[in-house]
Amino acid sequence: MQLKGGGLKGAPGIRRNEPESGMRLMVALVALSLVMFTVSARESGGGFFTTLRGGFSTIAMPIRYLGSAVTVPFQGLGNVFANLTADQATLQELREQNEQLTTRNAQLEEAEKTATRLQDLLALKSSYKLQSTAARIISGSTDSWSRTVTIDKGSASGLAVGMPVTNSAGAIGQIVECGATSSTVRLVSDENSSVSAMVQSSRAQGILTGSPDGSLRLTLIATDQSVVVGDTVVTSGLGGVFPKGLPLGKVISVNKTEGALYYEIAVEGTGSAEGFEEVLVVTSLTEDQEATAEDIKAADEQDSSATAVAAEKAGSAKDGDAGTSADGSDAASSDGE
Repeated sequence: MQLKGGGLKGAPGIRRNEPESGMRLMVALVALSLVMFTVSARESGGGFFTTLRGGFSTIAMPIRYLGSAVTVPFQGLGNVFANLTADQATLQELREQNEQLTTRNAQLEEAEKTATRLQDLLALKSSYKLQSTAARIISGSTDSWSRTVTIDKGSASGLAVGMPVTNSAGAIGQIVECGATSSTVRLVSDENSSVSAMVQSSRAQGILTGSPDGSLRLTLIATDQSVVVGDTVVTSGLGGVFPKGLPLGKVISVNKTEGALYYEIAVEGTGSAEGFEEVLVVTSLTEDQEATAEDIKAADEQDSSATAVAAEKAGSAKDGDAGTSADGSDAASSDGE
Protein backbone atom coordinates (compact mmCIF):
# COMPACT_ATOMS: atom_id res chain seq x y z
CA MET A 1 0.00 0.00 0.00
CA GLN A 2 2.82 2.38 0.75
CA LEU A 3 4.44 1.50 -2.51
CA LYS A 4 1.20 2.12 -4.23
CA GLY A 5 0.57 5.22 -2.25
CA GLY A 6 4.11 6.40 -2.82
CA GLY A 7 3.74 5.78 -6.49
CA LEU A 8 0.61 7.84 -6.59
CA LYS A 9 2.17 10.74 -4.72
CA GLY A 10 5.27 10.70 -6.92
CA ALA A 11 3.42 11.02 -10.25
CA PRO A 12 2.20 14.60 -9.75
CA GLY A 13 5.70 15.63 -8.77
CA ILE A 14 7.11 14.41 -12.06
CA ARG A 15 4.49 16.41 -13.99
CA ARG A 16 5.41 19.59 -12.09
CA ASN A 17 9.09 19.18 -13.01
CA GLU A 18 8.41 19.11 -16.80
CA PRO A 19 7.67 22.89 -17.15
CA GLU A 20 10.58 23.72 -14.90
CA SER A 21 12.93 21.67 -17.12
CA GLY A 22 11.69 23.50 -20.24
CA MET A 23 12.22 26.89 -18.56
CA ARG A 24 15.74 25.98 -17.57
CA LEU A 25 16.52 24.92 -21.15
CA MET A 26 15.19 28.19 -22.56
CA VAL A 27 17.20 30.24 -20.07
CA ALA A 28 20.30 28.26 -20.94
CA LEU A 29 19.80 28.82 -24.68
CA VAL A 30 19.23 32.53 -24.21
CA ALA A 31 22.34 32.81 -22.09
CA LEU A 32 24.33 30.87 -24.65
CA SER A 33 23.01 33.15 -27.45
CA LEU A 34 24.06 36.23 -25.49
CA VAL A 35 27.49 34.82 -24.88
CA MET A 36 27.91 33.90 -28.55
CA PHE A 37 26.64 37.34 -29.68
CA THR A 38 29.02 39.10 -27.29
CA VAL A 39 31.99 37.05 -28.40
CA SER A 40 31.08 37.48 -32.06
CA ALA A 41 30.69 41.24 -31.64
CA ARG A 42 34.16 41.47 -30.08
CA GLU A 43 35.75 39.68 -33.04
CA SER A 44 37.32 42.14 -35.44
CA GLY A 45 37.33 40.58 -38.89
CA GLY A 46 38.35 37.14 -37.74
CA GLY A 47 37.61 34.44 -35.21
CA PHE A 48 35.65 31.30 -34.68
CA PHE A 49 32.19 32.74 -35.11
CA THR A 50 33.16 34.86 -38.10
CA THR A 51 34.62 31.79 -39.78
CA LEU A 52 31.51 29.81 -38.84
CA ARG A 53 29.18 32.41 -40.36
CA GLY A 54 31.26 32.56 -43.55
CA GLY A 55 31.16 28.82 -43.94
CA PHE A 56 27.43 28.70 -43.32
CA SER A 57 26.84 31.51 -45.83
CA THR A 58 28.92 29.67 -48.45
CA ILE A 59 26.97 26.48 -47.90
CA ALA A 60 23.57 28.23 -47.94
CA MET A 61 24.24 30.45 -50.97
CA PRO A 62 23.24 27.87 -53.65
CA ILE A 63 20.11 27.11 -51.65
CA ARG A 64 19.18 30.80 -51.56
CA TYR A 65 19.71 31.17 -55.33
CA LEU A 66 17.61 28.10 -55.97
CA GLY A 67 14.85 29.38 -53.74
CA SER A 68 14.89 32.77 -55.47
CA ALA A 69 14.71 31.16 -58.93
CA VAL A 70 11.79 29.02 -57.82
CA THR A 71 9.81 31.86 -56.22
CA VAL A 72 10.25 34.55 -58.93
CA PRO A 73 7.72 33.00 -61.37
CA PHE A 74 5.24 32.63 -58.57
CA GLN A 75 5.72 36.28 -57.61
CA GLY A 76 4.99 37.32 -61.23
CA LEU A 77 1.91 35.14 -61.29
CA GLY A 78 0.89 36.67 -58.00
CA ASN A 79 1.14 40.19 -59.45
CA VAL A 80 -0.88 39.18 -62.51
CA PHE A 81 -3.47 37.55 -60.33
CA ALA A 82 -3.63 40.63 -58.11
CA ASN A 83 -4.21 42.84 -61.14
CA LEU A 84 -6.85 40.53 -62.51
CA THR A 85 -8.62 40.36 -59.21
CA ALA A 86 -8.50 44.14 -58.57
CA ASP A 87 -11.88 45.27 -57.35
CA GLN A 88 -14.22 47.10 -59.73
CA ALA A 89 -14.10 50.28 -57.67
CA THR A 90 -10.34 50.59 -58.18
CA LEU A 91 -10.64 50.08 -61.95
CA GLN A 92 -13.44 52.65 -62.15
CA GLU A 93 -11.35 55.13 -60.20
CA LEU A 94 -8.43 54.67 -62.63
CA ARG A 95 -10.76 55.20 -65.60
CA GLU A 96 -12.12 58.41 -64.10
CA GLN A 97 -8.61 59.69 -63.40
CA ASN A 98 -7.60 58.96 -67.01
CA GLU A 99 -10.66 60.79 -68.35
CA GLN A 100 -9.94 63.78 -66.11
CA LEU A 101 -6.33 63.95 -67.28
CA THR A 102 -7.39 63.68 -70.94
CA THR A 103 -9.95 66.45 -70.50
CA ARG A 104 -7.48 68.66 -68.68
CA ASN A 105 -4.88 68.18 -71.41
CA ALA A 106 -7.41 69.16 -74.09
CA GLN A 107 -8.37 72.26 -72.09
CA LEU A 108 -4.74 73.33 -71.76
CA GLU A 109 -4.11 72.87 -75.50
CA GLU A 110 -7.23 74.88 -76.36
CA ALA A 111 -6.23 77.63 -73.93
CA GLU A 112 -2.78 77.81 -75.52
CA LYS A 113 -4.23 78.11 -79.04
CA THR A 114 -6.69 80.79 -77.91
CA ALA A 115 -3.92 82.75 -76.25
CA THR A 116 -1.86 82.62 -79.44
CA ARG A 117 -4.77 83.87 -81.56
CA LEU A 118 -5.50 86.70 -79.13
CA GLN A 119 -1.86 87.74 -79.09
CA ASP A 120 -1.82 87.88 -82.90
CA LEU A 121 -5.06 89.88 -82.90
CA LEU A 122 -3.69 92.36 -80.37
CA ALA A 123 -0.50 92.66 -82.43
CA LEU A 124 -2.54 93.58 -85.53
CA LYS A 125 -4.60 96.09 -83.53
CA SER A 126 -1.46 97.67 -82.16
CA SER A 127 0.37 97.74 -85.52
CA TYR A 128 -2.48 99.47 -87.37
CA LYS A 129 -3.73 101.46 -84.34
CA LEU A 130 -7.27 100.23 -84.91
CA GLN A 131 -10.25 101.69 -83.04
CA SER A 132 -12.07 98.39 -82.65
CA THR A 133 -14.23 96.02 -80.61
CA ALA A 134 -13.36 92.35 -80.17
CA ALA A 135 -15.96 89.74 -81.05
CA ARG A 136 -16.21 85.98 -81.51
CA ILE A 137 -17.44 84.07 -84.57
CA ILE A 138 -20.33 81.86 -83.44
CA SER A 139 -21.56 80.38 -86.74
CA GLY A 140 -21.01 80.26 -90.49
CA SER A 141 -23.28 80.65 -93.52
CA THR A 142 -26.76 79.20 -93.20
CA ASP A 143 -27.13 78.72 -96.97
CA SER A 144 -25.00 77.51 -99.88
CA TRP A 145 -25.11 80.65 -102.04
CA SER A 146 -23.59 83.19 -99.66
CA ARG A 147 -20.40 83.44 -97.65
CA THR A 148 -21.09 84.98 -94.25
CA VAL A 149 -20.33 84.48 -90.57
CA THR A 150 -22.20 85.54 -87.46
CA ILE A 151 -20.43 87.25 -84.56
CA ASP A 152 -21.58 87.58 -80.95
CA LYS A 153 -21.67 91.40 -80.82
CA GLY A 154 -24.28 93.84 -82.14
CA SER A 155 -25.73 97.30 -81.76
CA ALA A 156 -25.73 96.97 -77.98
CA SER A 157 -21.92 96.90 -78.21
CA GLY A 158 -21.77 99.92 -80.53
CA LEU A 159 -21.57 98.01 -83.82
CA ALA A 160 -23.37 99.08 -86.99
CA VAL A 161 -23.95 98.01 -90.59
CA GLY A 162 -20.97 98.81 -92.83
CA MET A 163 -18.24 98.37 -90.23
CA PRO A 164 -15.25 96.34 -91.51
CA VAL A 165 -14.13 93.16 -89.77
CA THR A 166 -10.63 91.72 -89.54
CA ASN A 167 -8.86 88.80 -87.92
CA SER A 168 -5.17 88.51 -87.10
CA ALA A 169 -4.28 87.78 -90.75
CA GLY A 170 -6.11 90.69 -92.36
CA ALA A 171 -9.49 92.02 -93.47
CA ILE A 172 -12.18 89.35 -93.79
CA GLY A 173 -15.42 91.22 -94.47
CA GLN A 174 -17.99 93.83 -93.55
CA ILE A 175 -21.12 93.88 -91.36
CA VAL A 176 -24.29 93.70 -93.49
CA GLU A 177 -26.85 92.97 -90.75
CA CYS A 178 -26.73 94.13 -87.15
CA GLY A 179 -28.98 93.00 -84.31
CA ALA A 180 -28.80 93.91 -80.64
CA THR A 181 -26.49 91.07 -79.63
CA SER A 182 -25.23 89.60 -82.92
CA SER A 183 -24.21 90.70 -86.41
CA THR A 184 -23.84 89.10 -89.84
CA VAL A 185 -20.54 89.66 -91.63
CA ARG A 186 -20.29 89.30 -95.41
CA LEU A 187 -16.89 87.86 -96.24
CA VAL A 188 -14.69 89.36 -98.96
CA SER A 189 -14.98 86.05 -100.85
CA ASP A 190 -18.77 86.47 -101.22
CA GLU A 191 -19.83 87.18 -104.82
CA ASN A 192 -21.61 90.37 -103.68
CA SER A 193 -18.51 91.71 -101.94
CA SER A 194 -16.23 94.43 -103.29
CA VAL A 195 -13.37 96.15 -101.45
CA SER A 196 -11.24 99.05 -102.63
CA ALA A 197 -7.76 97.59 -102.89
CA MET A 198 -4.30 98.26 -104.28
CA VAL A 199 -1.11 96.43 -105.11
CA GLN A 200 1.19 97.30 -102.25
CA SER A 201 4.41 97.54 -104.27
CA SER A 202 3.22 99.57 -107.27
CA ARG A 203 0.24 101.31 -105.56
CA ALA A 204 -1.94 100.32 -108.53
CA GLN A 205 -5.59 100.89 -107.53
CA GLY A 206 -8.36 98.35 -108.10
CA ILE A 207 -11.35 96.52 -106.64
CA LEU A 208 -11.13 93.12 -104.92
CA THR A 209 -14.26 91.10 -105.61
CA GLY A 210 -15.54 87.69 -104.56
CA SER A 211 -17.13 84.99 -106.69
CA PRO A 212 -19.64 82.13 -106.33
CA ASP A 213 -16.84 79.59 -105.80
CA GLY A 214 -15.13 81.77 -103.14
CA SER A 215 -12.13 82.79 -105.26
CA LEU A 216 -10.91 86.40 -105.26
CA ARG A 217 -10.22 88.63 -108.25
CA LEU A 218 -8.52 92.02 -108.41
CA THR A 219 -10.24 94.06 -111.10
CA LEU A 220 -9.79 97.46 -112.78
CA ILE A 221 -5.99 97.32 -112.75
CA ALA A 222 -4.96 98.87 -116.07
CA THR A 223 -2.51 96.97 -118.22
CA ASP A 224 -0.03 99.85 -118.07
CA GLN A 225 0.37 99.24 -114.31
CA SER A 226 2.96 96.92 -112.73
CA VAL A 227 1.60 93.68 -111.19
CA VAL A 228 3.46 90.39 -110.70
CA VAL A 229 2.73 87.08 -109.01
CA GLY A 230 3.52 87.29 -105.30
CA ASP A 231 2.56 90.96 -104.91
CA THR A 232 0.65 91.75 -101.73
CA VAL A 233 -2.83 93.23 -102.07
CA VAL A 234 -4.00 95.58 -99.30
CA THR A 235 -6.96 97.85 -98.64
CA SER A 236 -6.55 101.23 -100.31
CA GLY A 237 -8.67 103.26 -97.91
CA LEU A 238 -10.74 104.73 -100.77
CA GLY A 239 -14.38 105.06 -99.84
CA GLY A 240 -13.62 105.50 -96.17
CA VAL A 241 -14.81 102.02 -95.14
CA PHE A 242 -11.73 99.86 -94.58
CA PRO A 243 -8.60 101.23 -92.89
CA LYS A 244 -5.80 101.76 -95.38
CA GLY A 245 -3.12 99.08 -95.62
CA LEU A 246 -4.87 96.01 -94.13
CA PRO A 247 -3.72 92.78 -95.85
CA LEU A 248 -6.23 91.20 -98.21
CA GLY A 249 -4.18 88.56 -100.03
CA LYS A 250 -1.41 87.79 -102.50
CA VAL A 251 -1.47 87.76 -106.30
CA ILE A 252 -1.34 84.17 -107.59
CA SER A 253 -1.82 84.80 -111.32
CA VAL A 254 -1.76 87.72 -113.77
CA ASN A 255 -3.21 87.38 -117.27
CA LYS A 256 -3.27 89.98 -120.02
CA THR A 257 -5.65 89.42 -122.87
CA GLU A 258 -4.70 91.05 -126.18
CA GLY A 259 -6.58 94.28 -126.64
CA ALA A 260 -7.94 94.30 -123.05
CA LEU A 261 -7.69 97.45 -120.93
CA TYR A 262 -7.36 95.63 -117.60
CA TYR A 263 -5.47 92.63 -116.23
CA GLU A 264 -7.18 89.45 -115.10
CA ILE A 265 -5.69 88.99 -111.64
CA ALA A 266 -6.41 86.11 -109.23
CA VAL A 267 -5.74 86.63 -105.52
CA GLU A 268 -5.36 84.17 -102.65
CA GLY A 269 -6.90 85.65 -99.50
CA THR A 270 -4.89 85.85 -96.29
CA GLY A 271 -7.79 86.69 -93.99
CA SER A 272 -9.97 83.59 -94.24
CA ALA A 273 -12.54 83.12 -91.47
CA GLU A 274 -11.79 79.39 -91.36
CA GLY A 275 -9.71 78.36 -88.37
CA PHE A 276 -10.33 81.66 -86.58
CA GLU A 277 -12.76 82.39 -83.77
CA GLU A 278 -11.87 85.87 -82.57
CA VAL A 279 -12.16 88.99 -84.76
CA LEU A 280 -11.93 92.77 -84.49
CA VAL A 281 -14.71 95.05 -85.69
CA VAL A 282 -13.28 98.43 -86.72
CA THR A 283 -15.64 101.01 -85.21
CA SER A 284 -14.01 104.18 -86.55
CA LEU A 285 -11.12 105.36 -88.72
CA THR A 286 -8.41 107.78 -87.79
CA GLU A 287 -7.14 110.35 -90.26
CA ASP A 288 -4.04 108.26 -90.96
CA GLN A 289 -6.20 105.25 -91.89
CA GLU A 290 -8.14 107.06 -94.62
CA ALA A 291 -7.00 107.51 -98.22
CA THR A 292 -4.98 110.67 -98.69
CA ALA A 293 -5.53 113.32 -101.33
CA GLU A 294 -2.56 111.86 -103.19
CA ASP A 295 -4.17 108.42 -103.17
CA ILE A 296 -7.41 109.82 -104.59
CA LYS A 297 -5.50 111.78 -107.23
CA ALA A 298 -3.51 108.67 -108.22
CA ALA A 299 -6.71 106.68 -108.56
CA ASP A 300 -8.25 109.39 -110.73
CA GLU A 301 -5.14 109.56 -112.93
CA GLN A 302 -5.19 105.79 -113.27
CA ASP A 303 -8.82 105.91 -114.38
CA SER A 304 -8.06 108.77 -116.76
CA SER A 305 -5.14 106.85 -118.22
CA ALA A 306 -7.29 103.77 -118.76
CA THR A 307 -9.97 105.91 -120.37
CA ALA A 308 -7.40 107.55 -122.63
CA VAL A 309 -5.99 104.18 -123.65
CA ALA A 310 -9.50 102.94 -124.39
CA ALA A 311 -10.26 106.03 -126.48
CA GLU A 312 -6.97 105.66 -128.34
CA LYS A 313 -7.66 102.04 -129.15
CA ALA A 314 -11.17 102.89 -130.20
CA GLY A 315 -9.85 105.69 -132.44
CA SER A 316 -7.23 103.42 -134.01
CA ALA A 317 -9.85 100.82 -134.72
CA LYS A 318 -12.09 103.47 -136.29
CA ASP A 319 -9.28 104.82 -138.45
CA GLY A 320 -8.43 101.31 -139.54
CA ASP A 321 -12.00 100.65 -140.56
CA ALA A 322 -12.16 104.00 -142.42
CA GLY A 323 -8.92 103.23 -144.27
CA THR A 324 -10.22 99.87 -145.33
CA SER A 325 -13.39 101.44 -146.61
CA ALA A 326 -11.42 104.07 -148.55
CA ASP A 327 -9.17 101.42 -150.07
CA GLY A 328 -12.16 99.45 -150.95
CA SER A 329 -13.79 102.43 -152.64
CA ASP A 330 -10.64 103.22 -154.60
CA ALA A 331 -10.30 99.69 -155.67
CA ALA A 332 -13.86 99.59 -156.80
CA SER A 333 -13.39 102.81 -158.74
CA SER A 334 -10.30 101.51 -160.47
CA ASP A 335 -12.04 98.33 -161.33
CA GLY A 336 -14.88 100.34 -162.79
CA GLU A 337 -12.57 102.31 -165.01
